[in-house]
Formats: sequence, structure tokens, C-alpha cells
Amino acid sequence: MKNSLETNLGLFVVLAIFAAWLIVETLGGVEMFRSGYHVNAQFDTVQDLKVGDLVKMAGVEIGRVEKIALADQKVQVTMKLHPDVPVKTDSKAIIKFTGLMGQNFVAVDFGSAAAPKAVDGALLETAEQPDLSAIMAKLDNAASGIAKVANSFSGDKIDNILGPLTDFFKQNREPLTATIANIKNVSSQIAAGQGTIGKLIYDDSLYNSAITTVTNLQNTMTNVQGMVISAREIVDNTKAGQGTLGKLLTDDTLYTSTTASMTNLNQILFKINHGQGTVGKLVNDEDFLKNAKVSLQKLDKAADGLEDEGPLSVLGIMANNLF
Repeated sequence: MKNSLETNLGLFVVLAIFAAWLIVETLGGVEMFRSGYHVNAQFDTVQDLKVGDLVKMAGVEIGRVEKIALADQKVQVTMKLHPDVPVKTDSKAIIKFTGLMGQNFVAVDFGSAAAPKAVDGALLETAEQPDLSAIMAKLDNAASGIAKVANSFSGDKIDNILGPLTDFFKQNREPLTATIANIKNVSSQIAAGQGTIGKLIYDDSLYNSAITTVTNLQNTMTNVQGMVISAREIVDNTKAGQGTLGKLLTDDTLYTSTTASMTNLNQILFKINHGQGTVGKLVNDEDFLKNAKVSLQKLDKAADGLEDEGPLSVLGIMANNLF
């Protein structure tokens, strides 16, 4: 009797311990006895999230769901986090599930590095996960639509669609066969490198010619660039006053000399026009012109008499005619 009482008492203690452990685990396990801080998040729906579900960051457990309540047409979820977890003020919370039949949990991202750490009671931003039930409903509707489309293709409809196409192939069997044979022959010739297309594909001459043309074009462009560079250097040297052309364009000495020469020429022409100097008198003095004409006439007469007279006679005649 005593052993039976002790056995029953032992079983009762074990069951009590197991029940207490189960209750504690359901309410969040040992998390309820740990220190930490609380953060809140508001969702349109929490789906099947329950008190005691995990809170994770990058797949690592960082706390538990402590409370779920309605607030301002939202569902507010209060989470108790480990004190060393660096949740930031711009971290976002989203409800996820581990599988089609898995447990839901709250996933919290890292947030930005520059954001301050969230304090106790902070309200985090949230993002909504598509409802699994809605997804399954859409999949069911899609499957139903596919089934309806498949059922719509009965034997009569398939015959109506494919019948004309079958008749076309039957009526044009020989032309289609000949066309296929011709296509086969053409493809064989191309594969053998025959014809224009075959040579374009398999003959390297066109490629080599194209490479040579491109090379010549590059050389031509190089020469043109060299000419442009030389022309640019000539222009730069001219602007800098180097060379004959540069000095003509930039040096004032030639301009000054030309101006002085034009001034002197103008003065000489002015003197000539006014009869000054020997040339001016030659141009403007009529007496000098008359004397020159008379002297030329006397010289002409003396030249005529030279043919019949000797040297001494010539000298005498010239002296008489001139003086």
C-alpha cells in the first residue's frame, strides 16, 4: 500500500512538472524570465501568429512574441527582444511562415547602420506578407480555369481547328515535299561552302578583305589625324608670330615700313606733279622737251652724214650741228 502511494505520488509530481514545463513553453519558455526590452509593430493581419512565437533577425532568434491585441483597426504585436540585439529605429517587421504547414514568426531586418537603436516601447515599421489562404485561393482559381480550358477542347472542337490544317497538308503534299527537298539541297550547298551565301559563311577571303579595308581605313584616319595635327601646329605657330607668315600677321614692323614707304612715295609723286627735281622738270617743263626734240633732230641729221664722211669730217659735222 505504501509503495503504491509513493508510486502514485511520484507520477503526480512528474506530471505536474511536465504540465508546468508545457505551460511555460507555451507562454514563451524561459524567455519570460529573461531581461530585455519591448518593441511594437502594427499589422493589418497577423494570420496565425500566436503569443510565444519566435522573433528572428536574419534567421537568428532574437526574442518572442509577448502580446497580440487590437489597436486602432490594426493588430498590435508586442515583442520582447534580447537586450543585446541591435534593432534600429528604421528596422522593418514582417510576419513570415517556415513552410506551408510551418509555424509563423516575426522577421525583423537590420535597418540602416546610421540609424539609432530602438528604445523600449518603440514602434517599428511593418511590411505585409501575402496571406497564404489568399494565395491558395488564387492557385485554386487558376487550376479551375486551366481545367475549364482543357475541358473546352472536346473532340469536335479539335477536329474543327485542326481539320483545315490537315486538309491543307494532304492537298499540298507534293509541293511541300519538293519545297522541303529544295531547302535541304540549299542547306547542303551552304554547308559545303557553295554559292554566295556559302562563300560568305565559309570563305575567309571576304573576312580578309574586310580586315584589310579596315586596316587601310585606320591608316588613312591616322594620316588625316597627323595632317590635322600639323595644320594645327602651323596655325599655332602663325598665331605665335613664328615664320614668315606669322611675322607678316603679327609683327608691326612690316606695317610701319610699308606706311613709311607709301608716305615717301606720296611725297615724291607730289614733287613730280609740281615740277620739283629733275624728274619733275622732265615731266612738267615744256622747254626742256622742245630742246630734247631739237637735239634729237640734230643727232639724226649728223647720223645721216656719217655714211659719206670720214672720222674727222664726222667730228666737224657733229660740232657744227650741235653748236
